[in-house]
Amino acid sequence: MDLVHRALLLLHLLAVIVWVGGMVFAHFFLRPAAQSLEPPLRVQLMQGVLQRFLGAVGGAVAVVLASGMWMIGRAARQAAQAGGFSMPLGWAAMAVLGLVMAAIFGHIRLALFPRLRRAVAAADWPAGGKALADIRRWVAVNLALGSLTVVIAVLP
Repeated sequence: MDLVHRALLLLHLLAVIVWVGGMVFAHFFLRPAAQSLEPPLRVQLMQGVLQRFLGAVGGAVAVVLASGMWMIGRAARQAAQAGGFSMPLGWAAMAVLGLVMAAIFGHIRLALFPRLRRAVAAADWPAGGKALADIRRWVAVNLALGSLTVVIAVLP
């Protein structure tokens, strides 16, 4: 494994840690702790946290997709020079799951989060609670997909 591949893999893994680790933190630690707050405070807190988190995850998603495609492309070019390339099933599964996760992230960031922001701006706490519930549901789906992707990456 050459230095370029190692650097790409490092960037890929660090971005996955930010993305999946952030979902673990938000879903299992922040959200339950915030439940003790009154709805106005809880919804405002979660909106502020998600604003920052979704920005960081947007960058992480870009790094994961770019580094993953770059690593696959490099392997394909090198294998083609040696006579052919057949992408391993695990790589294909990770690529598909990564694209699905990116699409779900896009839905959260571009559709659900703006609903939360509008609810906070209007002090509409029931609408904010509904937006947070919808975000939580999709984060849970992405967390499951991300966990599956990590399992696929580690198992032979």
